[in-house]
Amino acid sequence: MSEFAYMGLVEAGERIRARRISSVELTSALLARIESLQPRFHAFIKVVPDEALASARKADAEIARGIWKGPLHGVPYALKDIIDFAGVPTTCHSKILTDNIATAHAGVTERLEAAGGVFLGKLATHEFAIGGPSFDLPWPPAVNPWGGAHFPGGSSSGSGVALAAGLVPAALGTDTGGSVRNPASMCAIVGMKPTYGLVSRRGVFPLSYSLDHVGPMTRTVRDNAALLKILAGYDPLDPGSADIAVPDYSSGLGRGVAGLRVGLVRHFYDKDDRAHPEQIAAIDAAADILKRLGADVREISLAPAQDYATCCRIIIRAEAYAIHRKWLRERPEDYGDICRSRMLDGATVSAADYIDALRLRARLTASTLAAFETIDVALTSSSLDPPCRLDDVEAVQRAYPRQSRQPFNVTGQPALAMPAGFTKDGLPLSLQIVGKPFDEAMVYRVAAAYEQATGWTSRRPPGI
Repeated sequence: MSEFAYMGLVEAGERIRARRISSVELTSALLARIESLQPRFHAFIKVVPDEALASARKADAEIARGIWKGPLHGVPYALKDIIDFAGVPTTCHSKILTDNIATAHAGVTERLEAAGGVFLGKLATHEFAIGGPSFDLPWPPAVNPWGGAHFPGGSSSGSGVALAAGLVPAALGTDTGGSVRNPASMCAIVGMKPTYGLVSRRGVFPLSYSLDHVGPMTRTVRDNAALLKILAGYDPLDPGSADIAVPDYSSGLGRGVAGLRVGLVRHFYDKDDRAHPEQIAAIDAAADILKRLGADVREISLAPAQDYATCCRIIIRAEAYAIHRKWLRERPEDYGDICRSRMLDGATVSAADYIDALRLRARLTASTLAAFETIDVALTSSSLDPPCRLDDVEAVQRAYPRQSRQPFNVTGQPALAMPAGFTKDGLPLSLQIVGKPFDEAMVYRVAAAYEQATGWTSRRPPGI
């Protein structure tokens, strides 16, 4: 089991293709590890062992006949439980949808299955991707393997935990106000929020139609780039989908950063709100590392972080309430307390407030993209603090606004969160790399150079 726990997507795919290991061996080992660690970390809502092993046997048979579908062929993956897999419940971690069996695959699920992936099951989330972590739901909240009793971030909490605990090499999350990048930051993994419209959202339960993104979550930059290549592409059934060519996101991973222009958005974590001292030091150290590697790093200024956060919050609350208002009237008691409270906030958002937020979004996007005309990527904070204890309710609630992720949901730009070291107590620190629209390849290039220089993504939680 230990041989396979932290094997990456690309490495596993290469070994399966060369028939040095089988998909059945890898899948069986991960299923055993899930069974062993699930009572401790609660990463999964539902595991499908029989279906997974059947898919693994099919993949092995195809590869034996010389059929190869790409780097995910025969490799296990899991889905945040707001993403449909036909025949399996999509519960959104809520009593409201406990019996909601998906009738068709989501767009991203179709792509993963066509690539030969082996579906292991559905991962925990905050209720409807907004209400958590909660202890008044049908399933307990996921627990961060780092520290053992700590907040894993959200809302794609189970995805971050499953990767950090060595339960699966690839997972999908969603990101409306930071929900891929928050667990990536808390769990010391790599999470990409792609450009708005790059990845289909068809078959994904919505939180906010105009801000929702689906993104890949992995343990390394190379794996993340490979997974995004599979996911990206036009879907005519998603009205927000962009019809553009999909490049090879891995092509620049070894090119380094010499000569690249990096804008350090320091005011997000040192002025607009002040981050934990060790978090500030970690990002400043990352800037110094990129300088030593040959990048031109200079501070830039964007709008205050609070402006983006206010804009994002109004849009999310208004659109989420529109989606949930029928259930909120008819079944309010079936929501957890946190989710119900946040959803009902949307009832107080007036049409004028919502329109003002949309107009502010346009101004913020224009000014932000103008600032990016003179740089290749930006470097800034993701979370402002390391993980707190999960049972410290006040600290968990304070953690949500102390972040720098919402600006790039507002603008729709690609943004990646990854490890930037660890506190003196061994808890993850993080950073965020942001690119121009549809320039995920540049984000991965810079992230890979930093990853190679530091080795942070090779660290594992102790004791598991």
